[in-house]
Amino acid sequence: MVTAAALLLFAAITIYAIFGGADFGAGFWDLTAGGAQRGQRPREVIDHSIGPVWEANHVWLIFIFVVLWTCFPEAYASITLTMFVPLTLAALGIVLRGASFAFGKAVFRQRARRSFGAIFAVSSVLVPYCFGAIAGGIASGQVPAGGRAGDPLHSWVNPTSVVMGLLAVFVTAYVAAVLLTWDAHRLSDEAMVGYFRVRAVAAGAVAGAVALVGLFVVRSEASYVFEGLTSRALPLVIISAVAGLGALFLLRGRPHRGGRLAAVAAAGALVLAWGVAQWNYLLPETLTVSAAAAPSGTITAVLVAAGLAVLLIVPAFILLYVLDQRGLLPEEGDDDEPNRGPGVVST
Repeated sequence: MVTAAALLLFAAITIYAIFGGADFGAGFWDLTAGGAQRGQRPREVIDHSIGPVWEANHVWLIFIFVVLWTCFPEAYASITLTMFVPLTLAALGIVLRGASFAFGKAVFRQRARRSFGAIFAVSSVLVPYCFGAIAGGIASGQVPAGGRAGDPLHSWVNPTSVVMGLLAVFVTAYVAAVLLTWDAHRLSDEAMVGYFRVRAVAAGAVAGAVALVGLFVVRSEASYVFEGLTSRALPLVIISAVAGLGALFLLRGRPHRGGRLAAVAAAGALVLAWGVAQWNYLLPETLTVSAAAAPSGTITAVLVAAGLAVLLIVPAFILLYVLDQRGLLPEEGDDDEPNRGPGVVST
């Protein structure tokens, strides 16, 4: 039962990394799109893509915190006490990102729109970096067990955290670029297909380089996780690399549906590789899953609630994404015009 709760937690982390990550990655391309004129069309494609689904994607983050808090309270206390700075920055970024995305469509002054757009774009880079830095701090043993606080600065400002933060930014940018290439194809905008194809290749190359450098950093800073990555999690590492290259190969000609699936598989396998490499620890070499577990009654209640959520809520998510992919949802802020393409996170 404890193992089931841990698997549930990590499944939610993986789903959020894929769906929420694609949203953040789209914001990265908003940030790098250029000035008002040069970046107008790319930003229109980005807004069109994430508008119908951006709010739903972040429900998974709330679910992650609830499961971690209720099922593994000691780990929750240690992580939140140690990582309160990046967690606060991430929370602030999520709030500002959502507010700027919504209010940016309601204002009429160009200056105000630019300000909201800048907040949206910068927050889209800040949030995945903070989450990656937190993962790096956990992997490198910066979070002490026992519900105690570690160093509030070095815990997330260290070589492993920096590499993991950068990897999170570029992996999300890569996935978003692949999905936006498909989206532009669905909109019959060949110019934007080429635009996002080039950026998908660039982001994929940078993500691969950061991952390669990261292996050397993890080897020296997080030996337990490195041993896991090169043994029990090695198949997932290989799957991630092959799927990532496969997605880029499928982008060479006409965008292929399989390219989206391959990009999602690459990101998902990478996150799963981290989890398998770290197993059976929540905090490597200091706190195991079983030692951190709440009483069995609490875990049973959470698993029952999660089962009900699968039956009642997940179908609604599936319906949302299907309608979005088929272009049957209105764009954000425009109830009269139907959305004519899938959202960036539709797979």
